[in-house]
Amino acid sequence: MSETDDYSSASWLRYPPLRNALLAGILALAAFVLEQAGLLGDAPARGVYLFAIILGGYSWAWEGIAGLLKEYEIGISMLMIAATVGAGYLGMWDEAAALVVLYGAAEGIEEYTFGKTRHAIRALLDLAPKEARIIRDGQEQMIAAEDLQPGDEFIVLPGESVPTDGVIIKGASSLDESPVTGESVPVDKKTGEQVFSATINGQATLIVRASTRFSDNTLSRIINLVENAQEQKGRAQEWMERFGRRYSPLVLLTAVIMILSALFAQLDTGYWIEKAVILLVAAAPCALVISLPIAMAAGISGSARRGILIKGGVHLEHLGVIKTIAFDKTGTLTHGKPEVTDVHSVQGDASRLIRLAAALEQYSRHPLAKAIVRHAREHDILLLPASQTQALFGSGVRGQVEGEDWYLGNPALFHDMGVALKSCDAGIRQLQAEGKTVMVLGTRQEVIGYIATRDTLRENARVVIRRLHDMGLRTVMLTGDNRQTAQRVASELGIDDVRAGLKPDEKVSAVQALLKEAPTLMVGDGVNDAPALVAASCGVAMGAAGTDAAIEAADIALMADDLGKLEEAIHIGRKARRVSRQNIVFALMVLGVLVPAGVGGFISVAVAVLVHEASELLAVANGLRAGRLEGVHPCQTG
Repeated sequence: MSETDDYSSASWLRYPPLRNALLAGILALAAFVLEQAGLLGDAPARGVYLFAIILGGYSWAWEGIAGLLKEYEIGISMLMIAATVGAGYLGMWDEAAALVVLYGAAEGIEEYTFGKTRHAIRALLDLAPKEARIIRDGQEQMIAAEDLQPGDEFIVLPGESVPTDGVIIKGASSLDESPVTGESVPVDKKTGEQVFSATINGQATLIVRASTRFSDNTLSRIINLVENAQEQKGRAQEWMERFGRRYSPLVLLTAVIMILSALFAQLDTGYWIEKAVILLVAAAPCALVISLPIAMAAGISGSARRGILIKGGVHLEHLGVIKTIAFDKTGTLTHGKPEVTDVHSVQGDASRLIRLAAALEQYSRHPLAKAIVRHAREHDILLLPASQTQALFGSGVRGQVEGEDWYLGNPALFHDMGVALKSCDAGIRQLQAEGKTVMVLGTRQEVIGYIATRDTLRENARVVIRRLHDMGLRTVMLTGDNRQTAQRVASELGIDDVRAGLKPDEKVSAVQALLKEAPTLMVGDGVNDAPALVAASCGVAMGAAGTDAAIEAADIALMADDLGKLEEAIHIGRKARRVSRQNIVFALMVLGVLVPAGVGGFISVAVAVLVHEASELLAVANGLRAGRLEGVHPCQTG
């Protein structure tokens, strides 16, 4: 753990590099005032300056020397060391001390700011209680939350926070899930539903069975993901760091050449050493090198506090340049909880059709499968046992029921098998025209009927799509559903383009085709759409809270099941890109003015130091804006 991490939660006065820079600054200023007043001689003043230089420069100077010895790398710190030595050689001890103090303070503030940014995420752990009220041997007792094991039963009283992830086994209440999802509206939970660590219980007592250890719960995973993401650099940041590693030695070499040329040409060596010192200070690319990392870190941390997990700087960069958004339909634009609306039997009665279909789907987690099983149970239809069930990727399911092989899937599945649909083709087309999804049941020889379901649109989907269009983004729907249903949904939402009837591999091809036109973001559930999410410039999983697979599959995970978070994520990506570009342009302008002014003799060492460090601090302050959103409001139902 770095020094920054140790002190990031404390006052800046307790952070050694900043504290030492402050003390060194006080000493140097006192020596300067007393020397100017004639109360301190040259030798004592020089001693105070030297002590201030050692005190204020110890931490960053040692890092520069260590980088040179261990990695043979000349960084910005080595430029500052050389400039300090040069100023001291010229007898400019007050300016040497000012250089050390201001550079040390700027570096300290930069590192402290990074530490505070990281700590802002790790502080989320403080929202989870340190103790848990568990039930063992029929008795309540308090234990450390970190000692909770999967299977332990614990009590959460009204107003208390949930210590770790679990499933409610008794009670019903509303919970504030904002620490995890970023959504401030409480969510009603009842027996059998999942709760997350650090969420706040509302009005009723809950008994929960722990499903994870404290170190593995949703909140801990969020923190670990964000911390790892801040270490992952975007392409622009990596390029900037490579530039810094090559640029800094070039600056030092130029300064050495200036001094050696003066010596060989028997010019005024002191004058050229002073010019070299000014060059080292003026040309050091501090603001340029910090311009991207601070904006990326602030953007990732600010997103996480809003329930948006961005898994690296490269993905934040991609968010800023996205031109097209491809949406999965079921569970993304719709609620993903379809209901059975129509049951048409060609042979036998409707209950047999549902009984066979539910038998095939009873172990599936697909939304359509759940709708059929739920319909069977609501109508008290007894589920039959099924064997040798097999999911047909993107088409349906097959299995053996009552000794016979059955298939349940979309009409295309039966077309591919060569099974005639003439007896029900007109009915299927009519239901699809109404925006319903139709599943056909039959064998390899015949069809016995079909079932229609319909999903409901998300309440804020229209508003989100409209706002995305206002941002200049193109929207496309990629779905395995039939074209009529897809077109109906797209028309209601105002989506620009529809690609329907797609199997998972065809979704990947569709994304690749979109990528040839413009940078494309894919939004899906993170599991079924994993190949398409990976193929896109950026993959976004919705409603990822508590779902390991969804978090792992996507580049960006929206913890809340809220389409409006997508708009927020894109705004953050664009702002981070805008702030980064501002910082880069500003840093280059400072270098473009300082270097010629310094070498041309228009500014002194003190002025070069002051402008240089002020520009670095301005870059840090501007970079922190990337994590804040102004003027972006949650999408209301529309």
